[in-house]
Amino acid sequence: MLEPVPSLRPRSGAADEPVIKLAVLAVGGQGGGVLADWITDVAERNGYVAQSTSVAGVAQRTGATIYYIEMARDTGRLPVFALSPSQGDVDILIAAELMEAGRAIIRGFVTPNRTTLIASSHRIAAVSEKIEPGDGRAPSSKVHATAEAVSKRFIAFDMEKIAADNGSMISASLLGALAGSDALPFTRETYEQAIGTGGRGVKASLAAFGAAFDRARGVTAAPSSKAADPAVVESALGLGRVSGPQDLLHGLRALAARIDLMPVAVRDMALRGLKKVVDYQDIAYGREYLDRLDKAVALDSAGHAHALSIAAAKHLANAMCYDDMIRVADLKTRSTRDRRVRKEVGVKGGSVLQVTEYFHPRIEEFCGTLPAGLGSYIENRPKLAGFLDRRINRGRRIRTDSFAGFAALWFIGGLRRWRRRLLRHQVETAHLERWYTLALGYVPSDYALAVEILNCRRLIKGYSDTHVRAQSKFDRVLSSLDLLKGRDDAADWIRRLRETALKDEKGDTLDGALKTVATLNTDPFPAR
Repeated sequence: MLEPVPSLRPRSGAADEPVIKLAVLAVGGQGGGVLADWITDVAERNGYVAQSTSVAGVAQRTGATIYYIEMARDTGRLPVFALSPSQGDVDILIAAELMEAGRAIIRGFVTPNRTTLIASSHRIAAVSEKIEPGDGRAPSSKVHATAEAVSKRFIAFDMEKIAADNGSMISASLLGALAGSDALPFTRETYEQAIGTGGRGVKASLAAFGAAFDRARGVTAAPSSKAADPAVVESALGLGRVSGPQDLLHGLRALAARIDLMPVAVRDMALRGLKKVVDYQDIAYGREYLDRLDKAVALDSAGHAHALSIAAAKHLANAMCYDDMIRVADLKTRSTRDRRVRKEVGVKGGSVLQVTEYFHPRIEEFCGTLPAGLGSYIENRPKLAGFLDRRINRGRRIRTDSFAGFAALWFIGGLRRWRRRLLRHQVETAHLERWYTLALGYVPSDYALAVEILNCRRLIKGYSDTHVRAQSKFDRVLSSLDLLKGRDDAADWIRRLRETALKDEKGDTLDGALKTVATLNTDPFPAR
């Protein structure tokens, strides 16, 4: 006769001391190994025996590395620890990114009435989300709702931002959230002692740890006295390489005062747009942005929840910050990019980093960076344009770790002070004005259609060939306006066409949808 299978029970250590099982899910560059070492150190400082193992993921975005820790109070007898987590048998799970928490739930590592789930709420887009031409991001709300339902306790906030604000890695803020959750029977001081044994970056790690600890406890940290420092404000605004910070801050305050006069619902998006266009060009460009936005605000009302103004605030900024050779060169020579690349590839402080940038400009990009008259002269002469294109249109590899390579890109990026005189700026500005005037012209007769026309700016993105294809889709979608004019469902049709274009890389499905629109007003029984 077969014996009944015993029920699954939490494994115990020596002398029936319960084993605490903790799993950390982190991808490359997030410091998962450091976090596991800290947790092991904390356990041992408190008289526990601990074991830490790791199981590497297949690749950075197809599976995180799982760092697994088991610990039990030291009673003099060595407990038997497992090497990897099991479904339904994890007490604490820490995810360094929200979707990793979702994957942990799918794999069965989170159990109701048992597992404390700690996750950073920020997102790292998966490959499947990035390849979507439009907004391919999976909704975070579903993960939040599921995590609340299937865990004993769910703690989530943006731990990546806390780490970045304090100049540290997310591992420090994850440890702070763990300590603040009280899921382990250890004091705050022992966590801080574990961090203090490290070498470089101890001060920053302790600051991130403390901020996350307070957040997990529901305590809002007091604002730092350094917040009023112009250098800190400049950094928070993300203004990059802009000279004259005092003049810059004075101009920003004046523009921010204009945003304060706008409806409350519009202010957040307007401020984000302002930061973007000032970073892209200068204070005067920010003033142009607000001048254009004011036109939409004047036509809007609270009865429509200010949807027109919010859409204008978002898409005007994107339209004014088009990608050109100057923008690409500027971004590639910023100090923030060097720090980001070093962090992503794991380059240590004293090591030399060699970076090769790939460029493949066409004659169109070359002419776009010339004064408007000269650029137009070349483009209007096909033989001359073809002659130059054969010498320009080829791939280039530029080493930005060398003086010559960096200086070349830095010079191109510095051309932005003359951007308003260049051909590309005149072309983009004319296109923006046509689109914006078209959208605002529909407000009196069809408010919803005007909003959808503004939202069609989502179709235009990218650089070089990508930009050309995107603009072609934009023009084809708006070409249906004459056919839809006067229809009650015109806004809905524009929305459908836009969403089709965003998901249709080649444009074949969009062509079929446009043919359907062309038949909407066709009389199936014409008079004879």
